[in-house]
Amino acid sequence: MTQTHARPESTLPAKWNPAEVEPRLYEQWVERGYFTADPHSDRPPFSIVIPPPNVTGSLHLGHAFEHTLMDVLTRRRRMQGHEALWLPGMDHASIAVHALVEKQLLAEGTSRRELGREAFVERVWQWKERHGGAILGQMRRLGDGVDWSRERFTMDEGLSRAVQTIFKRLHDEGLVYRAERLVNWSPELRSVLSDVEVEHKEVDGELVSMRYGDGDAAIVVATTRVETMLGDTAVAVHPDDERYRHLVGTLITLPITGRRIPVIADAHVDPEFGTGAVKVTPAHDPNDFEIGRRHDLPMLSVMDEQGRITGTDTEFDGLDRFAARKAVREALREQGRIVAEQRPYRHSVGHSSRSKEPIEPRLSLQWFVKVAPLAEAAGEAVRSGEVAVHPPEMAKRYFDWVDDMHDWCISRQLWWGHRIPVWYGPDGETVCVGPDEEPPSGPGWHQDEDVLDTWFSSGLWPFSTMGWPEKTPELDRFYPTSVLVTGYDILFFWVVRMMMLGLYAMDGTPPFRTIVLHGMVRDQHGKKMSKSAGNTVDPLDWLERFGADALRFTLARGANPGVDVPVSEEWVGASRNFGTKLWNATRYALINGATVERPVPPREELTDVDRWILDSADRLVGEVDQRLEDFQFAKSTEALYHFTWDEFCDWYVELAKVQIAEGGERAEATRAVLGHVLDVLLRLLHPVMPFVTEVLWRELTGGESLVVAAWPVRAGHEPDDRAARRVDSLKRLVTEIRRFRADQGVKPNQPVVGAVRGACCADLSDHVPAIRALSRLAEPGDDYSVTVSFEVGLPTGEVKIELDTSGTVDVAAERRRLAKDLAVAEKELAGCEGKLGNPAFIGKAPAEVVAKITARRDAAVEERDRLTERLAALPAAVGERA
Repeated sequence: MTQTHARPESTLPAKWNPAEVEPRLYEQWVERGYFTADPHSDRPPFSIVIPPPNVTGSLHLGHAFEHTLMDVLTRRRRMQGHEALWLPGMDHASIAVHALVEKQLLAEGTSRRELGREAFVERVWQWKERHGGAILGQMRRLGDGVDWSRERFTMDEGLSRAVQTIFKRLHDEGLVYRAERLVNWSPELRSVLSDVEVEHKEVDGELVSMRYGDGDAAIVVATTRVETMLGDTAVAVHPDDERYRHLVGTLITLPITGRRIPVIADAHVDPEFGTGAVKVTPAHDPNDFEIGRRHDLPMLSVMDEQGRITGTDTEFDGLDRFAARKAVREALREQGRIVAEQRPYRHSVGHSSRSKEPIEPRLSLQWFVKVAPLAEAAGEAVRSGEVAVHPPEMAKRYFDWVDDMHDWCISRQLWWGHRIPVWYGPDGETVCVGPDEEPPSGPGWHQDEDVLDTWFSSGLWPFSTMGWPEKTPELDRFYPTSVLVTGYDILFFWVVRMMMLGLYAMDGTPPFRTIVLHGMVRDQHGKKMSKSAGNTVDPLDWLERFGADALRFTLARGANPGVDVPVSEEWVGASRNFGTKLWNATRYALINGATVERPVPPREELTDVDRWILDSADRLVGEVDQRLEDFQFAKSTEALYHFTWDEFCDWYVELAKVQIAEGGERAEATRAVLGHVLDVLLRLLHPVMPFVTEVLWRELTGGESLVVAAWPVRAGHEPDDRAARRVDSLKRLVTEIRRFRADQGVKPNQPVVGAVRGACCADLSDHVPAIRALSRLAEPGDDYSVTVSFEVGLPTGEVKIELDTSGTVDVAAERRRLAKDLAVAEKELAGCEGKLGNPAFIGKAPAEVVAKITARRDAAVEERDRLTERLAALPAAVGERA
């Protein structure tokens, strides 16, 4: 596994400068073609397609998080010998781009309708070329190891051909149809919105109760949208509601319009809510639409595409929906039909995520996909185990979607996007045109004005990006993709659609073998990041200040499957410190001759310390492999962190100094072990921290690049448990000596004369030099006198430490400090005991207060005893000695 190279003397600078090195290093990787996949390779394939960010987008923490996880998987598989393809690209983002370009046109005093369709689309392409795709450059800054030679865009010619092909196929098989249905409508954009583009917000509105009919035929209904009563076509009650049984089947007069509408019975109505009667407006409410279909009610649309009242033959025609709400309410008040008004009335209202306006449920003629057979196949692929969902508990959420899907509205009233390939003739003909077919022409023929939902084209992403419908080497080699990494929030909107369309287009082969669902990035308190909350973060700022490695390490360390990820600037700073720790330790190792040029000697020739660190590194390889195979990014990264900091840097490097100082074969063996362990560690860390590990590994090995280096594999030998126990005893003993020194007020780097007694009995006789070096214990001289001593119980035996602290501690000053702290502890103890000894306090105080005082008392006792012991252990001051 360890490569050998002739390596010059170390030239590592004293400090790691990520902002300066990372961009240059990344471009070097790209230029060398490390990320370019070869579909003709005989290596096992591994592939991931990137969830395509919007062309308007910029890197946010969610992107950085998701991309880090994908990069970790791809880099590791590449190092394991796979032909790895991570395919990048962008989504054309119809509505987002429309809103952006139309805003620019408005600032110029014009509009898309004044410009015309062809000129507007040309304007959007110009915008895309000038400003689109900023996120792609930001992905490079993060270190995304994607195959830039295969970058795709959902409006590319090849992907457009895929869209037209599958639409034609679905249409011809009756799985695409056109019908009037209720949709999410944006009056400002004058288009349908997908569910993912609707944000539900709690708002303060009004609940108005109105009386329909008179006398015994009177019935009261309530609504938050009074204006929609102009489109009512029934009043519904529950079939078992005795209060209204006499009215079911009768007609009542709808106020203002004078229309006669029926009272119907429907089990959907909740008799316990409000008056138990509801107005039914099938063309403007999803629930009412379903009631209307069940009872074959007329569906009167009373708003136009801009949200203005229309077609009611009342004075309200032409009014905006919000103005009409007030006007209709006042007209009902004049007629004495307002029974009650509740303001404010808190309720949830859907808003357009783009235009921020309340959406309008609206009956509209649209194109739909008949999803039942497609969704059934998507559900069966997971149920059968052909596709795995990770974490497994998320599968239920997946089934909740696929088992209860409604037909999918795929048309949008926009100009930027894949135009629906359907032509209409002068005599009502409808022709769907495939990519290799000529559209009909002649007088009266015209193409459908609408474009397809962007989720339709992005639903083809795993195979359209590889050249489908053509038979390509990429499709043959890399489809189905190995894994999909995405947020649980778009499980329905994107993942399910890819499953449906992939299984359909690729003859029953799913688009990926494993779906890995991650949570959302949140602030350090677990709150959702938003501009209004003031807790959003620009990851580009953190990238420049702390480096890509630090941000990536922080995000991976918080990536527990399916769980939201808190993150803070403080944690990114800590990850930068971790990188600095690794840099300094490696630099020290290199300066002191760490090498991969010499093989590690046979185990019987190694010290306990060397065998211990080799075994620890070997276990680490196994743990990281196990965790990453199970997509446990956080646990894998945590294991790397603790091994690097706690075992390698804090202990082995320090112990290696002692062994190297001895010289001879032991020093050379230690240099070889040090180099070997560093080699393994840098390889394991590379997928999550690619930049700093690359610089250090090249310096250590003289190798070409970690990107194409081999992934570590386990050695396969039995670990030396006895060596591990001795090293554990050594570590515990050194830790206790350091703690005792600190308690005595001795500075960490100040040598203290001392002796180690009983090392032989504790099986540590070979380690006394290391114990003395790490504990800063100087050899006793002729004038040595024991001023303090203590014993340390170890699993291997008991060791006694004798110290001469004379001349190293200002005993009088230390005694005064300890006495002052002791007085504070005794005062706290007296106060707590006074309260706990007071029956009146005990009798009245809540149990949790008593428990808190008891805990304070116990802590005070512990502190008192500790300080008393330290005072007793202090040597006598010069004037106090006999």
